[in-house]
Amino acid sequence: MTKRIAIPDLSLVALVGVTGSGKSSFAREHFAATQILSSDAFRAMVADDENDQSATSDAFDALHYVAGTRLRAGRLTVVDATHVQRDDRAKLVTLAREHDVLPVAVVLDVPLGTLRERNKGHRDLPEHVIRRQHDALRRSIRHLAKEGFRKVHVLSPEDSVSIEYERAYNDKRELTGPFDIIGDVHGCHAELVSLLTKLGYVVSPDTAYHPEGRTAVFVGDLVDRGPDTPGVLRLVMGMVNAGNALCVSGNHEHKLVRALGGKNVKVSHGLAESLAQLSEESEEFRTAAREFMYGLVSHYRLDGGQLVVAHAGLKEEYHGRASARVRSFCLYGETSGETDEYGLPVRYPWADDYRGAATVVYGHTPVPEAEWVNNTICLDTGCVFGGALTAMRWPAKELVSVPAERMYYEPAKPLETPTRAPDVLRIDDVLGARHVDTRLMGKLKIREENAAGALEVMSRFAIAPQWLPYLPPTMAPCATSTMDGMLEHPREAFNAYRSDGVPAVVCEEKHMGSRAVVVLCRDQEVGRRRFGALDGAAGAVYTRTGRAFFHERNGFLDRLRAAANAADLWSTLDSDWVVLDAELLPWSAKADELLKRQYAPVGAAATSALPAAISALEQATARGVDLTGLLAEQRSRLSNARGYVAAYGRYCWPVDGLEGISLAPFTVLAAEGQVHATKPRDWHSALLDRFVAADPALLRSTRRLRVDLADEASVAAGIDWWTELTEAGGEGMVVKPAEPVAGKLVQPGVKCRGREYLRIVYGPDYTEPRHLDRLRQRSLGRKRSLALREYALGIESLSRFVAAEPLWRVHEPVFAVLALESEPVDPRL
Repeated sequence: MTKRIAIPDLSLVALVGVTGSGKSSFAREHFAATQILSSDAFRAMVADDENDQSATSDAFDALHYVAGTRLRAGRLTVVDATHVQRDDRAKLVTLAREHDVLPVAVVLDVPLGTLRERNKGHRDLPEHVIRRQHDALRRSIRHLAKEGFRKVHVLSPEDSVSIEYERAYNDKRELTGPFDIIGDVHGCHAELVSLLTKLGYVVSPDTAYHPEGRTAVFVGDLVDRGPDTPGVLRLVMGMVNAGNALCVSGNHEHKLVRALGGKNVKVSHGLAESLAQLSEESEEFRTAAREFMYGLVSHYRLDGGQLVVAHAGLKEEYHGRASARVRSFCLYGETSGETDEYGLPVRYPWADDYRGAATVVYGHTPVPEAEWVNNTICLDTGCVFGGALTAMRWPAKELVSVPAERMYYEPAKPLETPTRAPDVLRIDDVLGARHVDTRLMGKLKIREENAAGALEVMSRFAIAPQWLPYLPPTMAPCATSTMDGMLEHPREAFNAYRSDGVPAVVCEEKHMGSRAVVVLCRDQEVGRRRFGALDGAAGAVYTRTGRAFFHERNGFLDRLRAAANAADLWSTLDSDWVVLDAELLPWSAKADELLKRQYAPVGAAATSALPAAISALEQATARGVDLTGLLAEQRSRLSNARGYVAAYGRYCWPVDGLEGISLAPFTVLAAEGQVHATKPRDWHSALLDRFVAADPALLRSTRRLRVDLADEASVAAGIDWWTELTEAGGEGMVVKPAEPVAGKLVQPGVKCRGREYLRIVYGPDYTEPRHLDRLRQRSLGRKRSLALREYALGIESLSRFVAAEPLWRVHEPVFAVLALESEPVDPRL
């Protein structure tokens, strides 16, 4: 007959048995090779000999380190060693407790005679060694549970074994909701009925259900202080028993269970009211209520691990773990050991440091209104103290509340909104080699050296991170053209998109200015509420590296806001804020110093020196010296230099305040509730044309042309349009897919720059055949990869911001974009 043994799926399993009892064979038969840590294997690792007993101490140090690493990552770990001595087992129990997992002992109890037979010809250990180990094992078996092993399985050689893995009681990840998570009730039965009714539940005296199959989740503290603890218990017990609700334990349930069990507890904080009310109920009800509260778990993991519900909250490293320490944190939180002026414990603000991906919903500490801190929210809004009973709908994260009918219990401490500093970022959020999860490209690696460089820029020059929900990606150029005298040409961009399965593209005029991201709020209140602005700011304008364009408030954002009001952007987007991708002109508004230090000196030197050189060569030629080739070369260089000066000169003009400044918006990136960056280009064009029309003196339209890639006439029209733009002095155009491509990530935009503009990039003489041939060898693969990765990170940061994720989560991909900018890629591409 097969003996079934249960092992928690997250545990530390100690195989216990005398040498030769078959532990290694048992491990290989029942566990994955990666789960097994063998003392023999670790001896071999540190001493090249698994039988070298002198290496035992070092081997176990290494084994325990690896075991701890696995347990920290939440992986079942099996230790294959003799473990017949209590001290050896104690180290494993301690290790399990350090990582809040259950220690399990699997004992292979083999008769001494069998062990002797197996020892012959195997290790040939001395007889007294085998006997001593066997005696130690026999003395140990009955004490293993007292040593701290939560499960002990004793097996004999005759046993056929089948292992069944037990999920933790708190593991309900298969339940996806939708849920209605309800804060501390504290005996307020009438308010609970009102809240459930408002949430759409059909309520009766002893149960409730939702017609759409929603599940209520109670964060604990159902009892004490309020007028009807039995009524609340009866209703919640009925819902849980019917499968319509889940409930975790609160500290008040924990104390009430002890009191009902006859334990000597201090009758305070509303316990007296519960005991008095329950004394009027039947013994049968009191027994059922005690058993219900006794069986409540410390916390639940729900919805694939995305949601954690615990009474007092829970640090990330405790999610899904089981130990007295974890249960204590769930019930009481973490305290400093001090008391405040009201005699209440000073609680450590664990949520300020929370960095988990799972949302943690909790109660315990009453606040006037629920507020998000990082990825956590407290739903205890002090109903019993005259506040409100609050619920959160999941996954919508919508808050629903009902006011208390009256104050039932005088609070020991007045309810007051916690005064928190703005969401402070931590340096270890971004430093070191990291992998950032994106929904478009999976995990993207950020190298340590790139992160260090980005930190320098971000910490010294960037605006406040609350205003940085996005940094724009670099843009890939089109493939290198082989056409005579050309380095870039639209046909290459069209061919690339056609090969990617894109049916139509939109060609947009490329403005020669400086990339600008605009965050615009309807008013200062929106800036405070949505962006955490404490200085009355209602928006920001920043560069592609996060630096402010305007260091003083010069009315620029006020003009943009007036245009947004006139264009009715707010109601169109159903939002009171918007993030725009744009180009700010002129180029000289930001690049003035660059022009003075780099471009102007080159142009001035060339256009003054070359005429003198040409004049000297012409005089020499007049005297009969044959300098035809050199003279032609210098004349060509002068023409190129003048073209170079004309090229950058087109993008420079004086500005005075806002006079001379213009903004060309080309993409609506995001607004409340939605990322718009991936919408069809026609949608952006229609909305932004309306916006530009509201203030054409400040806002500049972006000319565009749609090209059907299957129609050669349409393609030819696109090439002609680009030619007209560039010959008239324009920089060129950006080619973008007209519609999102289903199931495939393609370049969001490809730039195709004009022949004359590229003189600014590659130098005055780049069009000379010898230079052009060399430049055609440029490698674009790294640049294209960089553009896609930065685009994916940008969409990720916008998605996180729109979902109201904590600042550190939004900042993670934003910072990663800046870090990738230090990748070794030719900046001229």
